[in-house]
Amino acid sequence: MFLAFMTRLRRRRLAFACMTALIIGVPTSCAVLEHTERKLLFRIEPGTAGWYHGLPSSVQELDLQPKSFKAGQNIHAWWWPAEKANAPAILYLHGVRWNLTGQLFRIEQLRAAGYSVLAIDYRGFGQSHGDLPSEGSVYEDARVAWERFKLLQPDPDKRLIYGHSLGGAVAIDLAAELGQDAAREHTPLPVRGLVIESTFTSLADVAAAVANTSLPVRWLLSQKFDSIDKIADIHMPLLVVHGLADAFVPPRFSEQLFNAAQQPKRLLLVPGATHNNSMALGGQNYRKALDSLMQSKPAPRVAGPATVRSGRDT
Repeated sequence: MFLAFMTRLRRRRLAFACMTALIIGVPTSCAVLEHTERKLLFRIEPGTAGWYHGLPSSVQELDLQPKSFKAGQNIHAWWWPAEKANAPAILYLHGVRWNLTGQLFRIEQLRAAGYSVLAIDYRGFGQSHGDLPSEGSVYEDARVAWERFKLLQPDPDKRLIYGHSLGGAVAIDLAAELGQDAAREHTPLPVRGLVIESTFTSLADVAAAVANTSLPVRWLLSQKFDSIDKIADIHMPLLVVHGLADAFVPPRFSEQLFNAAQQPKRLLLVPGATHNNSMALGGQNYRKALDSLMQSKPAPRVAGPATVRSGRDT
């Protein structure tokens, strides 16, 4: 989904335009290009997804409006409690293009696995009102959602953060901040673990792969989403999932993220799965991986730089 729209919109043209603007040094042109880049990146679809058939009656709709937001801005969210009281809960962070109505099929699978789910639309998506999203604004929205998530599931050992596609980059940023805060304050982690699915190392890497270019894309894009530079700082159990038939985001990006992360971690590569159906095709293996993550404990922290270990399952 993410790479398809990038391909259709010919991101290579944007890279060349950015380089031209940088060489000429016209600030106005750069501002216009940044806005265009964000439009191409998020490519928000208005209305509801064609496969959406209505919200289950047990889903509670929420509107989050922290004081830091401008007048008229909000984050629209769904809270779907599990049937079992005080069940573990997942903070769900989606990718680009589709709002929550396009995510319900995956949220349903997580709830069927026994989890309560808090899912949000970033400002500018669906019923969340605000300006055109940016890297900074979606990170901020995830932090706002986290504050509500803590109230909905007060037990840190029963909290998971989940991110799909670009949402994986948002989830990694949030998890890294939580991990760094806990390390700095010498407090326990406020979350059990992190799940990232069908995601990438950085926006520049995936853009270069789609455009098949050797241009210095990293320096041309204003939106970075540099997950590979943050993954070692999460300090929490990690599950990385990717479909081996993903034609949009190459599975090698998830493997690189996995290799850069600290233990405990697990890599689940799903044969035949595409960008959007790893959860469905993974079936029991996916559920067992989630259960294993819920039982994992963070590795003891040691002085000095983290050591990256090999291995796919711990």
